[in-house]
Formats: sequence, structure tokens, C-alpha cells
Amino acid sequence: MPDFVYLASQSPRRRQLLEQLGVPYELLLPDAEEDAEALEVMQTGEAPLVYVKRVTALKLDAAVARLKRRRLPAAPVLCSDTTVAQGRTVFGKPADGQDAERMLEALSGSTHRVLTAVAVQRGGRRFEAISVSRVSFDAMTRPQIRAYVATGEPMGKAGAYAVQGRFAMHISRINGSYSGIMGLPLQETAHVLRAAGYKI
Repeated sequence: MPDFVYLASQSPRRRQLLEQLGVPYELLLPDAEEDAEALEVMQTGEAPLVYVKRVTALKLDAAVARLKRRRLPAAPVLCSDTTVAQGRTVFGKPADGQDAERMLEALSGSTHRVLTAVAVQRGGRRFEAISVSRVSFDAMTRPQIRAYVATGEPMGKAGAYAVQGRFAMHISRINGSYSGIMGLPLQETAHVLRAAGYKI
């Protein structure tokens, strides 16, 4: 069994969380010609849980194909995807500052779900887990939202916020996995890695 895993994620937070678990990893990032963003397009009427599991599976398919194409040594491949949902409405990564403001205004003063799916493939076997957390926001004023968006922190984040960043001052309650909200639920990740035969 290899002493490392391939991490197929461009997220620095997922790297940090995998390091927290003490798992050595090598990045398995998309080639220039791959359209990674296209994998995250939502299908009409798709439920948030179905969406996050489907996107994670597609990311893992692409990563496994990438591994074979590059003829790299065999090792478990780890993928994850996070989405923010309010009812059946999914809040992905904001397109721009205005989109980020729209999302935060919708989430202000309410509770939403953060769903993070994690999947590992080793050989022909795949192991999956899901983390669902609830996050409550204070009611925010428009100037507070604009000030936060102006920091640039919301860009590239599902739901337009980073739980581990400056936005924490607006979070009144968390019920679930803090690491899952960051992007890689550590308990579930350890579980799927062990199921795949990785000693952790």
C-alpha cells in the first residue's frame, strides 16, 4: 500500500485539512485543457444532496482518468466537493462581487446547510461519505455585507463565505462538522481512507 494519497483538489483548505490528519499527499490537478468548472454545473431540479454527491463522483472519475493518462504510480485518489444549500436552492461559488452580495443577503439572519461529499478510489473500488452541517448567520446590514465582499474572501467559496476567515464574526451557531464546512470533513475522510485500506 502506498504511503501517500493523491489529492485531486485545488483548494488550499483541503490541503491544510489533509495535513492536519497527518496524511502525506501529492496533488493531482486538472490539465490545462480540462474544464473542471463544467463538472459543477447543476442539473434542473437537482436536490442539493444529489448534486454534491454527483459532482464529487465526476471529479473522482476525471482524477482517476488523469492518473492513468499520466501513468503515475498507483495510490488512493481523494476528491471532495462542498455546497451550501437553503431548502433546495444551491449557493455555489459567486461569479463576482455582486453575486456574492446576493448570496449573503439571502443567507443573512437564517440557517442553511453545508453539504460536503468525500470519495476515495483505490484500484476499482470506491468509498464515499457525506457530511451535512447547519450554519446560522446573524442578520447582516448591507454595509456589513459590502465590507466583507470587498475583502475578496468570498470569491471561490461556496455560499460566498469562509467559516475559518473574517466572516466568522457573523456566524452565530454551527451544528455539525467544522472541517466539513471548511471543505473536507476529517472524521468522514479518515473513515473512507481506512475503508480503502490506508492506515491512518
